Amino acid sequence: MAAGGAEHQHQHQQEQEQGGRQRLARLSALSVYRRAAGAGRLERRRRGRPLPAGGKRAKARPRRGGPASGGPGSGGPEPEAPPPQPPQPPSGAGGKRRAGAGGPAAAAAAPPSRRERAKAPAGSPEAKRPGGPSASPGGGGGGAVGLLRRLGRVEDSRQRAAELFRWLVAPVAPGEFLGRHWEREPLLVRRGDPGYYAGLFSTADFDAALRGGEVQFGTHLDVTSYAEGVRETHNPSGRALPAVVWDFYQNGCSLRLLSPQAFSATVWQFLSILQEHFGSMAGANTYLTPPGTQGFAPHYDDIEAFVLQLEGKKHWRVYSPRTDAEVLPQFSSANLTQAELGEPVLETVLEAGDLLYFPRGFIHQGDCLPDAHSLHITVSSYQRNSWGDLLEKLLPAALQMALEEDVEYRQGLPIDCLGYMGVANSDAVDARRTAFIEKVQSLIKKLVDYAPIDAAVDQRAKSFLHDCLPPVLTQSEKAQSIYGFPARWQDGGPRDVDILITKDTEVRLLRHGIVRLCNEEAGVMLYYTTENSRVYHKEEPKFLEIDPEYTDSIEFLLSSYPNHVSVDTLPCETLEDKISLATLLFEKGILTTKKPLVQV
Repeated sequence: MAAGGAEHQHQHQQEQEQGGRQRLARLSALSVYRRAAGAGRLERRRRGRPLPAGGKRAKARPRRGGPASGGPGSGGPEPEAPPPQPPQPPSGAGGKRRAGAGGPAAAAAAPPSRRERAKAPAGSPEAKRPGGPSASPGGGGGGAVGLLRRLGRVEDSRQRAAELFRWLVAPVAPGEFLGRHWEREPLLVRRGDPGYYAGLFSTADFDAALRGGEVQFGTHLDVTSYAEGVRETHNPSGRALPAVVWDFYQNGCSLRLLSPQAFSATVWQFLSILQEHFGSMAGANTYLTPPGTQGFAPHYDDIEAFVLQLEGKKHWRVYSPRTDAEVLPQFSSANLTQAELGEPVLETVLEAGDLLYFPRGFIHQGDCLPDAHSLHITVSSYQRNSWGDLLEKLLPAALQMALEEDVEYRQGLPIDCLGYMGVANSDAVDARRTAFIEKVQSLIKKLVDYAPIDAAVDQRAKSFLHDCLPPVLTQSEKAQSIYGFPARWQDGGPRDVDILITKDTEVRLLRHGIVRLCNEEAGVMLYYTTENSRVYHKEEPKFLEIDPEYTDSIEFLLSSYPNHVSVDTLPCETLEDKISLATLLFEKGILTTKKPLVQV
């Protein structure tokens, strides 16, 4: 595909010397892109080679659409979407495929069960699902869509999030998972239930997203390949039209859809619930890989990864961190070569319904077997959510406070300290050096007394709320919130406009995790998520500046959740204040009422 949006050419004529005849030979999107872009536009990244300007990173990143404006998906809550149509898997790769695009041949030949037994980490990270499909948490079957429908009837959003996570790692209990696997070692769950994730996302949904006309190459979709140690990204510019995208796929390219929640209401609902369990952004990418190919080089990521196999099957190899510095890393790696990997600690073939979890820092690579395509979604969380990330915010604030309140931090350094301190003097035996070092250590220890720990955590929470997806409302929640309020134009004028909240109106928070109070220099801010976008950081952080006298009422609403309370019980000074605060929060979608305010 030529850069700049030139029309894609599918066929060209080639003169034949024998018989003076002509034959038509197919020119794929991949071939056109290679010719138009040239070697400089392709990402041929080996270990140690720099990333070309404008090139794409050669690994999965947990993004939700990036900061690009105008992307798909409106902000704010909306009611549950109806269940999507049953998945329609691709009929196969077909067409031309580049030679050597598949993964190592030996990996596909060995029986997966034997490899898993031989290479599983100590403690056997594999779990097998007992009892078949009916054993899913909450009962009732129905795949992911059925689960989300049942969770919509759970009153407490915290319980809803906990049940979703329980379903995600089942049959492993959440406590066992957190104590044994989380940030420690991989987990493989074989369920023997191809319909376990039914309705979450499918190739039919992928095709529908393309046909919606909003998917852009690079912003929402990456076209990738990996063969003979070379990782390439083949993104043209502009809109990702179905004919072009499926032609890339047919010629052996993998497709990575970034931020699928912008195109799928089911993925949106799934992630919006799960994020409350983690207390950290829950993101996702989907990966569609043709049979016999591999789309990405070995690498490790900076996120906790849950690989949900939706369709087909895929051969995976997972490797332990090579050094202590790569354990729970802050940042993802560059592409790695096969020679840098060593032996995998886990090697398996995931089939539909299976789960593979691995912590950040664990190197991984996946390739398709020759007989089946693969569609999986990687759900990710805990990017930059470590103790160190908290301290990066906390320590500068503690130092600033200490400088303001303690004269000891403002006293000058010894006049002659440059003469006996520094690396050049590090081996010198000098009492002045000892005193200097002890003074620094004393000030650092004393710094703890000035650390605004709760305020720093509030700032982390503020960032998390900006990362959050907006909630997806059930039909009953919509009817009891501003989003179902029947204000409309009728018979030449507006009707049902007034929000009539009284002292007897019973209210509660829409979700427990949608608000956060923060005391800041400018005043008391209430941050909230109901007006966020489905596209990551498309909107600025949403907040209300409230009077300090209202903080007790916000805390009262939080502590009362999930129970409804009458407006009259809010701890404000006057009834007018109580009604004013409740009305404001209702208008922002933060509060719902026990009964619809207007009967239609």
